[in-house]
Amino acid sequence: MKIRNAVVLGVLLGLSTSALAYKGEQYAKEATLTIDQARAIALKAYSGTVLEEELEHKLGGSGLRYSFDIREKHITHEVAIDAKSGKVLLNERETGDDD
Repeated sequence: MKIRNAVVLGVLLGLSTSALAYKGEQYAKEATLTIDQARAIALKAYSGTVLEEELEHKLGGSGLRYSFDIREKHITHEVAIDAKSGKVLLNERETGDDD
């Protein structure tokens, strides 16, 4: 029973990861900037190590943004870059609260 549950869970996780990757590919077609260009802008806004990055639809700017979690000296900032204009939409310290 445990093996079957593990297999089912693995299949479901694989499908959800594929769906997220497809969604990201669709969003990337709408973006003017590449993720590499957006990452460079984000690292100028707050230098450090990028922990996470994603392309998402969210209110503000053009509605399409790259979001980066950047860590420097035990402090993590979320930096959001408009995927069409390259404008910094958000640069704030993360508090650990989820959206």
